[in-house]
Amino acid sequence: MASTGTTTSPEGTGLIGGWARVHPVRAVAVAMILVSLVWRAQLASRGYLAVDDYVLVARAAEADLTPGFLLTLYNNHFMPAALLATWLVTRAVGLAYWPYVLLLTAAQAVLAVSFARLLRTLVRPGWALLVPLAVFLFSPLTLEATSWWAVGVNMLPMQIAMVLAIGAQVRYVRTGRRRHLVTLGLAVLFGLLFFEKALLVVPLVFLLTAFLFVGGPPVRAVLTTVRRYWPSWLLLTAMSLGFLALYGSRAESSLRRPDSLGEVLSFLWQLLGSTVVPGLLGGPWRWLPAGDGAPVTAPPELGRWIAWAAFLVLVVLTVRLRRVAGRAWLLLASYLTLVTALLGATRLGSIYSDVAGAVPRYVSDVVVVAALCIGVALVGLRPVPDRFTPADPAAADRDDKIDPDTDDGDAARADGDGAPATTADGEPTRTATGSADDEDPDRFAAPEPVAADPEPAPRVAVPAAAYRGHGVLHAEYDDDDLPPPVRPPAARPFDAPPQRAGAAAVTTPPASTPPAAPSAAPVPADRTGDPTPTEPPADRPEQPAGLAAFTGGRGPDDRPPPAVLVRHREAVSAGLALALVAGGLGTAWTTARFGDEWAVKAGRTYLDTVRAELAAAPPGTVFFDQPVPGDVVPTLSAPYNRQSTFFRALPERPVFVTEAEAPSLFDPTGRITPVRIDGPTVQPGPEQACGWKVTDGETVRMPLTGPRDDWFWVVRIGYLSSGDSTATFRFGGKEKRFPVKTGLNQIFFEFTGGGDTAELRVADPGVTLCTNEVAIGTPTPQQ
Repeated sequence: MASTGTTTSPEGTGLIGGWARVHPVRAVAVAMILVSLVWRAQLASRGYLAVDDYVLVARAAEADLTPGFLLTLYNNHFMPAALLATWLVTRAVGLAYWPYVLLLTAAQAVLAVSFARLLRTLVRPGWALLVPLAVFLFSPLTLEATSWWAVGVNMLPMQIAMVLAIGAQVRYVRTGRRRHLVTLGLAVLFGLLFFEKALLVVPLVFLLTAFLFVGGPPVRAVLTTVRRYWPSWLLLTAMSLGFLALYGSRAESSLRRPDSLGEVLSFLWQLLGSTVVPGLLGGPWRWLPAGDGAPVTAPPELGRWIAWAAFLVLVVLTVRLRRVAGRAWLLLASYLTLVTALLGATRLGSIYSDVAGAVPRYVSDVVVVAALCIGVALVGLRPVPDRFTPADPAAADRDDKIDPDTDDGDAARADGDGAPATTADGEPTRTATGSADDEDPDRFAAPEPVAADPEPAPRVAVPAAAYRGHGVLHAEYDDDDLPPPVRPPAARPFDAPPQRAGAAAVTTPPASTPPAAPSAAPVPADRTGDPTPTEPPADRPEQPAGLAAFTGGRGPDDRPPPAVLVRHREAVSAGLALALVAGGLGTAWTTARFGDEWAVKAGRTYLDTVRAELAAAPPGTVFFDQPVPGDVVPTLSAPYNRQSTFFRALPERPVFVTEAEAPSLFDPTGRITPVRIDGPTVQPGPEQACGWKVTDGETVRMPLTGPRDDWFWVVRIGYLSSGDSTATFRFGGKEKRFPVKTGLNQIFFEFTGGGDTAELRVADPGVTLCTNEVAIGTPTPQQ
């Protein structure tokens, strides 16, 4: 393995500076990760808890930590680990927000590092590796997941599970080591503990294996994938069936039926046209506020069409340059179809139908797949040396010391177009023997046909234990793990370049034949300023200048670039740079606008006012329970929209009662006010200066100025009593006893009933009670 560059430089830049010079791509990737973490943490800290956060906190505040609490579904979501995390934070700090920002940032850090490592494992080295990393780190589609706790506690663990599961499956495909199946199973289990949607990781792993690591027509590719990697599918199927049995025993069906075909088409256009495609390219550039939660996408029409045009150009160009790109885009389309079908089946036909396609959190997991597919399409799959090469035992011995699963990419390799060997960062380097060709991945490729009078045969390795796909070799098993499997002899499409007319057959040299001498060193780039390009080999056309260096060169299976790109190489490079700059600026603008919307939090303002009012309230202040404002917690979240549950996590929480002489209320802004009753009252009584006179233990019937339905009401009775006693109020066949005190007093109490006449009786015959103030209605703040 090459040096890590840990010595200090002559300029004294030190350890980090030396490492950055040796590994510039990785240094930039680390910087990108740090910038994204700081930027998103700052953006999240501008906001506060929102909507479902308060419900989760209220549930955690009122419940003990029991299996029953953890296994209870929230909005039909199975999320025991998310409930546990919320419970721990709530019991520790109440309604504080900073712990949630810290947890979200920590999860982002784990996810970002895991994704960067997966990229280096899956795709070829080169500066273009930073493009999919940037898409993943800065995509506006994931802003909700990194800012809103109720979203992030589901989506970030699911994305971590996706990355870890894909990485484990890739390593299993390339090495055959069963220990990677353990990682695969644990990754899926981790995601399912936070979000049932993580079950989509199972078909994603299968699709990725079939599209990127197995060739042939669709049916044969599926059958081969099932047969060749059956241990993965056996494990994932068993886990899926077990989870579905547990989830199905607790969940209610969320499936709905759309009201019309127009609703479906509108949803698809909204999801794909306004959210997914613009979001992957830096959009939507404009947001539509959605209450106290995160905003929804509302891209301008021009931006929508520009995004689609740019996306189609990217797809067509990458498919034209790399054969594997088509399969990468099909993988993205397949996973997006799964997500779209699930979302449509659970959201269409409901009250959320009109905006279901404009909510980024519903497709934030698509960003993981999209970024990987963009990386594969731009750069190609990373070559993996064969460990069972009979043609070069010495090379096999060296490979035993370099595990492709953990190789940091410092070992020298050569680009598929014969360019000088490079490190994982795309920098030229030399092997220990001084020849970059010693590590040329082309020597592991299926041999190309040669003419009748060929040059010395290239070193090739086509052992029975390994097979080749997408221009790379995959060592299925290590010699220290399991015996090598026997691969089917039939070749798959894109296993080797097509035969040219008149080409002679090529045979594989026997194991005893020493490897051919390495080819001559590649001619260095022309630095004389002559604009005339060097003539590329006939079987490997030249890529446009800048594009080849950016994407890490060409692989043996890549298609020749269009002639127009070769002729206008400077324009291609300039256009590429312009597109990257435009995407970065658009992303920055979109993120900043999201931050402006996220910073407006009615719940935070409401809580701050309540805290200040409670601190200034006199001792003994009690409250009637009311809903919090609808822009803080919507009515659909009842009963967790009630103040008694909303404030439960406050250390100085208010006292709520159902009966009091002088209760208070919180008005919509959070201020404390006296209570008044909004509703019909009793008609004036017949007794002069008394109204309705209740005495001698008799029941007095008092007609109301208007009827009341049978519902939950609050009754206020203002009275003048000659002594202490107990009174009984009856309304709609139900009654309520309350104490009566001497003098002029009032009483408020909650009551359920209905009718147009109220009745009142005093238990002590010697006590006389006068009243003309009986109101039945809803409590409202007194102005």
